[in-house]
Amino acid sequence: MAKALFITGTGTDVGKTYLSGLIVKKLTDSGRKAGYYKAAMSGNVRRPDQSLIPGDGQHVKEVSGIDQPLDTMCPYVYETAVSPHLASRLEGNPVRMKVVREGFENICSKYDYITMEGSGGILCPLSFDESRIWLTDIIQDFGLSCLLVADAGLGTINSVLLTVEYMRQKKIPVKGILLNHFHPGNVMEEDNLRMCENLSRIPVLACVQKGDTELPMDADTLAALYE
Repeated sequence: MAKALFITGTGTDVGKTYLSGLIVKKLTDSGRKAGYYKAAMSGNVRRPDQSLIPGDGQHVKEVSGIDQPLDTMCPYVYETAVSPHLASRLEGNPVRMKVVREGFENICSKYDYITMEGSGGILCPLSFDESRIWLTDIIQDFGLSCLLVADAGLGTINSVLLTVEYMRQKKIPVKGILLNHFHPGNVMEEDNLRMCENLSRIPVLACVQKGDTELPMDADTLAALYE
């Protein structure tokens, strides 16, 4: 039976896709059958035939080396680089929970470890017109636990603690924190690490530096986070 884990972030552009690629690569390199999924992607480019390329999925596929077809990675792919709820409105293709669930179940039938990435931060709306769908709705509906990706720099303590507090209110388990853009020896970033752990009571599982091609984390420890 497939196990899954949700990757969320303290905001947009903190490195969720980059770290998702490293996560899937770590699982794959350890001999595990890993797949990737995302409910909605915005800001994608078109192929010569005008079809949209799911850019985040393509990145994860290239980094990890998985053979998963791109068209199974995301049911809603938008060109407009805005929040999915607005992109779906502008492009006339609203997100529907049934479609997202069917795509997820399809991936679960073919792979043993599913890494599901969120869009933007935890409060990113996927749909706000015909129905209201938030990332938390998907996480709760699928019964997933999470890893939280945060930038290691200035403002990290505030963004991590606010995100964790909100997720606790929603009763969403956070298994650990991944700090991106980390500079070992940097006084502020080292303190951010300690403060985030101390105040949130959640472990920082890995610190990733710019350009890293491997997740600095044991594969068995990573795999044990999936449920």
